[in-house]
Amino acid sequence: MATTTNFTLPDAIALLTRTPATLDALLRGMPDLWARTNEGRSKDGNESWSAFDIVGHLIVGERTDWMPRARIILEHGEARAFDPFDRFAQVKESQGKSLEQLLDQFARLRKDNLAALQSLNLQPEDFTRRGLHPELGVVTLSQLLATWAVHDLTHVHQLSRVMAHQYRDAVGPWSAYIGVLKCGGHSS
Repeated sequence: MATTTNFTLPDAIALLTRTPATLDALLRGMPDLWARTNEGRSKDGNESWSAFDIVGHLIVGERTDWMPRARIILEHGEARAFDPFDRFAQVKESQGKSLEQLLDQFARLRKDNLAALQSLNLQPEDFTRRGLHPELGVVTLSQLLATWAVHDLTHVHQLSRVMAHQYRDAVGPWSAYIGVLKCGGHSS
């Protein structure tokens, strides 16, 4: 039977700490077929993301989303809405960089953000503090931090789907058994 778990900071940090190394192990030194190719057009008509784009997106989140929003909750509560997040900022910000540079930058930013998070010395009552998301409305600090962890997993899932897509036709009839090839996509 499936169960869900309540948020705990140590569990979230355990996952968030591992994402840079996971991406590095999977992507560093990979040929462009795996790193720079996407799935073509998504259902909304936009270009889908490559592994390169996904790492760039995670970098933007490290700089502008998770810790800045946590600080807004702690300093202003619901009195100040979060700044909107540009889900496509990586297109411009990653130009001219190599995938290796992005992986290094992501690892550095994540390490710094986790150190900043731990330095906040959050107490149980802090996790119920509320902030204001510009689209979703009122959210709690624990929801923001849980989303940070799940956001990582969403993009690890997306990354494996995008990479598997490159061999979609090459696997031939085995595609009937390969679940990742049947995933229609639900992350961007």
